[in-house]
Amino acid sequence: MGAGMDTLLAALIGYLLGSIPFGYLLTRAAGLGDVRAQGSGNIGATNVLRTGSKKLAAATLLLDLAKGLAPVLIARALFDQPDTMPAAALGPVPAAALFAVIGHCFPVWLKFKGGKGVATNAGVCFGLAWPLGLTYAIVWLGVLGGLRISSLAGMAAVVCAAIAAAVLEYEALVPVLALIAALVLWLHRANIGRLVKGEEPRVGARK
Repeated sequence: MGAGMDTLLAALIGYLLGSIPFGYLLTRAAGLGDVRAQGSGNIGATNVLRTGSKKLAAATLLLDLAKGLAPVLIARALFDQPDTMPAAALGPVPAAALFAVIGHCFPVWLKFKGGKGVATNAGVCFGLAWPLGLTYAIVWLGVLGGLRISSLAGMAAVVCAAIAAAVLEYEALVPVLALIAALVLWLHRANIGRLVKGEEPRVGARK
């Protein structure tokens, strides 16, 4: 199989796994209705938490992270990515990473209306290079724990992951992580507007 077909196959794997709407499926299965009908209208863990179920929110978070990690690991295994090389040395690996996030944000099963990619990109970063995943987790949890603003924590994490890729000499990963960061920031444009106005809700605060 040629390089182009390898990349296409990796992108398809990434999209299909990334597009599994765990938040939607779990809340439906629990009899809590359509999670998109409340809060932000997204299928991510933060909105699932608004159903009042911390267990479902935690499960959604872990599964969304896993569906970012899995396509990257599968692409590395299928296309014989050497462990000693940057994860993006072969085209299929960054393709799997990018399309896993795209799949989460725009799942075909839900008319292309999904989540904002933060948890899925955490899994992607751990799959690409563990130091990037660790950086992502530290920034995400640090900002979330300190300020209790989920959107700000997610945006800070995606931007810092792209910066860390350059600083830690994973130069081949910078383009794909920068693209993902741009997508995540664009999907958070309404949140950015509320942050500027001081109106963005904090996790656990009453609406």
